[in-house]
Amino acid sequence: MRCPFCGHDDTQVKDSRSSEDGTAIRRRRVCSVCTQRFTTVERVQLRELNVIKADGRRVPFDRDKLSRSVRVALRKRPVEEERQERLVNGLVRQLEASGEQDISSHRIGELAMDALREVDGVAYVRFASVYRDFREVEAFSKILADMNPITGDADASSGKNDSQETP
Repeated sequence: MRCPFCGHDDTQVKDSRSSEDGTAIRRRRVCSVCTQRFTTVERVQLRELNVIKADGRRVPFDRDKLSRSVRVALRKRPVEEERQERLVNGLVRQLEASGEQDISSHRIGELAMDALREVDGVAYVRFASVYRDFREVEAFSKILADMNPITGDADASSGKNDSQETP
């Protein structure tokens, strides 16, 4: 592994640990020339995935880009780092398990929105507003209206009624 500080290609692994969910290995390394320490992460990759963009371009799938997008949507939300990582790992596994090598960016966005909707409604709306390129306030109103049946059903099934006061 090449040192990111000095570029020397002789580094030693000092410590290896499995991630909490067992999907990655974190390795702590030290450069034998500049003695700087750094961490690398290894993940299993089942297949090479390509993303077909809206304009028809074909680019390699970038897990980090998906992770950044999800984390931006979840910024300042009460969702633990570990759960965010599991969400991204689940999305990547879904894509790899599809059996397809070429996946449309539209499909990736829809899968991410579905996953975020299950985790946090605010993050879902944030992601959707960027992904669907909301330009008018009405777009937010529509997506919020689409979410109301979910919250309405939850209140109905729990026996709660907004018009009743609690003693």
